[in-house]
Amino acid sequence: MLLSLNSFLILGAVLFSIGLFGALSKRNAVSVLMGIEIMLNAVNITLVAFGSSVVNPQFSGRLTGQIFAVFIITVAAAEAAVALAMIIAIYRQRSTVDVGDINMMKW
Repeated sequence: MLLSLNSFLILGAVLFSIGLFGALSKRNAVSVLMGIEIMLNAVNITLVAFGSSVVNPQFSGRLTGQIFAVFIITVAAAEAAVALAMIIAIYRQRSTVDVGDINMMKW
């Protein structure tokens, strides 16, 4: 049974909404980071779905969406590494990972 493009787009929209809700409603910095990662994965799903449904005759396959998804995964891995390093540094200085309590302008 083949799934249509609409089902993948609905899945991507639901995942993006869950990630957006998690990123905006949580106060823990790690939870906000997880919400951002869910949003990036939703974008990857939609890119692969569009890439597999729209075939360009100039390219020899359906790899355009997958290539963009690999670049997004690479950027997400770098973003997660930098963000976790920043969270650890802030935790060592402030002893909290609560987003509301982190204000680097105050001493």
